Amino acid sequence: MGKEVLFVCGSDAHGTPIVVNAESLGTTPKALVAKYHQHFDEVFKGMGIDFDYFGDTDDPSCHNRTQEMVSALMDGGHVYSKEIELAFCPKCERFLPDRYVEGECPYCGKSARGDECDMGCGRHLEPGEIKNAVCKVCGGKAEYRRQIHYFFRLSEFKDFLLSYLETLGGTTSARNYAMEWVRQELKDWCITRNMAWGVKFPGHDDLVVYVWVDAPIGYIAFTEEWCAKNGRDWQTYWKNDAKIIHFIGGDIVYHHCIFWPAMLKGAGYTLPSAVVASGMLKIDDKKFSKSRGNVIWVKDDYLEKGLHPDLLRYYLASYTAHNKEVNFAWKIFADKVNTELVGAFGNFLNRALTFSVKNFGGCVPRGEIDPEVNARIKQTLNEVVSGLEEYEFKKAADSVMTLADYGNIYFQSHEPWKLVKSDKAAAGVVLRSCLQIAKALVLFMEPIMPSKMQNAWKQLGQEGSVAEKHFQEALQPMTEGSALGTPEILFSRMEEDFVKELDRIFKERVEKAEVKGKVEEKAAEKKGEISFENFGLLDLRIGEIKEAGPIKGSKKLLKLLVDIGGETRQVVAGIAEAYRAEELVGTQVVVLANLKSTKLFGVESQAMLLAADATGKAVLLRPREIVETGTKVR
Repeated sequence: MGKEVLFVCGSDAHGTPIVVNAESLGTTPKALVAKYHQHFDEVFKGMGIDFDYFGDTDDPSCHNRTQEMVSALMDGGHVYSKEIELAFCPKCERFLPDRYVEGECPYCGKSARGDECDMGCGRHLEPGEIKNAVCKVCGGKAEYRRQIHYFFRLSEFKDFLLSYLETLGGTTSARNYAMEWVRQELKDWCITRNMAWGVKFPGHDDLVVYVWVDAPIGYIAFTEEWCAKNGRDWQTYWKNDAKIIHFIGGDIVYHHCIFWPAMLKGAGYTLPSAVVASGMLKIDDKKFSKSRGNVIWVKDDYLEKGLHPDLLRYYLASYTAHNKEVNFAWKIFADKVNTELVGAFGNFLNRALTFSVKNFGGCVPRGEIDPEVNARIKQTLNEVVSGLEEYEFKKAADSVMTLADYGNIYFQSHEPWKLVKSDKAAAGVVLRSCLQIAKALVLFMEPIMPSKMQNAWKQLGQEGSVAEKHFQEALQPMTEGSALGTPEILFSRMEEDFVKELDRIFKERVEKAEVKGKVEEKAAEKKGEISFENFGLLDLRIGEIKEAGPIKGSKKLLKLLVDIGGETRQVVAGIAEAYRAEELVGTQVVVLANLKSTKLFGVESQAMLLAADATGKAVLLRPREIVETGTKVR
């Protein structure tokens, strides 16, 4: 469309879920973020998604920009300190931010996590609001303790937000959702958390800014990084009259339409022009869920099965309106590919090109393009531009496909295979018109299927990259007598057996998840009786602790070397809060020797000590009398 566009995105590196996952995997948040950032980058590139800059909110530029903006908000009187009651786990000895805590929503009474009522009313929850808090790490009941935190005066921005949202572009659903929340109640927003991982709050090394402060600031930081590499001024975009458009998931409208514009206004930055919120994703008409196996992995299930990325891009863009739910099922996907891309779009391109190459010496035939064809191309151009400007990608895709259908009807009704025998010049006029339709189709479909359309562009004998051409080029006649390329099949049918195999892989994953869920559910309901033979499978021995010491980064774990009778095993045990390391050396303990080894905090554990859980305190099981090390427990 001839507009200069900067396209930035990135990995949201902070927040409690990342810390919780890193702890469970025995790694660091930084290492976990680096691993998945690389994975996301590879998958995006594999799908032909071409960001100008794909950043990471733990980059130094994001830390710097976040601290600058928070300081600007503080200088403007938009941030204040306040002592509040927060959930504190006495067993883990820490305050419990966000995903470390769960309990009841104070507004609807449903089960909720620390920062959001995700199972009920969907309301954002401030620290300390959740009721009957429980620690998600140890499962223990939390207590409430007082601590000073910092708040953004969001309530002062109510009138501004009501006025701003009236003019905000994008999806109407996003704007209306935000307006409703602002009209109801706008509370001041706690912007600090008790964590080590994140952007340090200015002047307080013991606090980090809430992830929903630094995450959107990443957009600015990524712009800065791109500008630094390309000799541009980032303030052109974020301090001047630029058009900023956010494409987001429908579940984060609250943050992008309320928190974010208020922060930008308070710190003196450019406000977004539009927020485009997508609908949610369903797989096989069921809610997307990794834990239930209801997921299609783009890399494993799609790209590595030899499927072209442009096919999925077309499906997602053309399935339904952007703000509505998208359902993916292999059969629907295959039907759409076979009917629309193979049967309509690809069929027309191949017929027009093959017939022209065969009957007109591989060149564009001479003659005037049918005025009706030109009018139809111009109509499609207007519809495509309108669809993109309204963020209705289905509207744009459908208009292109309608033009393809028109091309097939035009070709069929004018019967060039008959004309070429009786009036070759007339046949040439028909084919020249068909090739012009083909050129327009390729130009209009390029944003959705860039790789396939570059191939088609080459088949049409056109020079350069189709991605660099403007839509208006569709109205420029192809040069008479210019050489055409070699016709190739652009899209191939998805055969039924292949589709069934893809669907089988998906359904097996769902079934395995269901079986696993039922097993876990039964185990949770009741631990059944076991036979003596099953008990005999446990290799329980008396061991002696030879060495004991702390594990860096953990308050709960100790690393032990335990002699189990002619063999020394390394054991990681969660007993640091109950025993001092030095007093354990020489102690005899009960050891499960044939437990599969695992890693905790990156340290391998080759066995397990048995202990009683006495009101949250671990009490090691020991023989009443000293026995020979390695003695079997029967």
